[in-house]
Amino acid sequence: MKQKLYLWIEDYLFFPNSLQKIISFLLLPLTFIYMLIILIKRAMAKEIEFAIPIISVGNIIVGGSGKTPVTIKLASKYENACVILRGYGRISKGLFVVSNKGKILVDVKTSGDEAMLLANSLPKATIIVSENRIKAILKAKELGCKIVFLDDGFSKYQIAKFNILLRPKDEPTNVFCLPSGGYREPKGFYAQADIELLEGSDFKRVISIKKDGIQSEIPSQTVLITAISKPKRLLEYLPNNIELISFSDHYDFTLEDISKIQEKYKDYSFLTTGKDFVKLEKFNLKNLYLMDLDIKIDDEVDFSLMNEYIESFNKGV
Repeated sequence: MKQKLYLWIEDYLFFPNSLQKIISFLLLPLTFIYMLIILIKRAMAKEIEFAIPIISVGNIIVGGSGKTPVTIKLASKYENACVILRGYGRISKGLFVVSNKGKILVDVKTSGDEAMLLANSLPKATIIVSENRIKAILKAKELGCKIVFLDDGFSKYQIAKFNILLRPKDEPTNVFCLPSGGYREPKGFYAQADIELLEGSDFKRVISIKKDGIQSEIPSQTVLITAISKPKRLLEYLPNNIELISFSDHYDFTLEDISKIQEKYKDYSFLTTGKDFVKLEKFNLKNLYLMDLDIKIDDEVDFSLMNEYIESFNKGV
């Protein structure tokens, strides 16, 4: 029942049917209030300079659009890089250094799934989770980091930064902001980006299937277990006979959840994403496969503005 509810909500936010469109229109007064608050916050924000290059990788829709893998791809090119994120799904509060130049310092419950994925994927970087991004940036400087990447930092108007916005290849048919639609900020805000990257054109997801770190084939009977936003988007990379079991975004799997799935699908193998894998590996599933995600950025994408921005700090400007 919960799985159907999550999928219904995501359909409502992005690709509503006739009934969902009616509900969306009825909620428009709340959407106008929400948009007014957003516009006031943006107009009143006074940018703070930190004397360190800060690259924000964000989007303006609810849920995933490739922020984390794009951040990994970009941050991997720099020495002494720090990635800062809120740490959704963690049980902790406040600021935590998840990894310091590759040394992992906390567990996944403290860090959250995305932060642990970043820590595992960036063995030379520093990863910090904090609700307060300003405190996290100051901590990054204290730790000697030379460049900061903000995962999902577009809405942090008070931080002077270089904004990269990711745009989905399948634009939502529901163009309204919350709660009438799936946009967190007005669609026109794409114009505020320093660089806009369109999925399918400027960047593409490259999926490989791995078992115990080795590239493998998907068994004929396989169940995909995931707790990411818009889980049905994963199915386009998989054979048609794959079954999907989805949980709410950032859900922390329990032993009871896994036991029920194993009982129902006794002769099946299981497949999951990198973000989910960091939470599932504690259950020691022997037949667990990984959808390993990489990002291929088109060679024609012009990053000269970003490079000039970063270089300006190296020159002391």
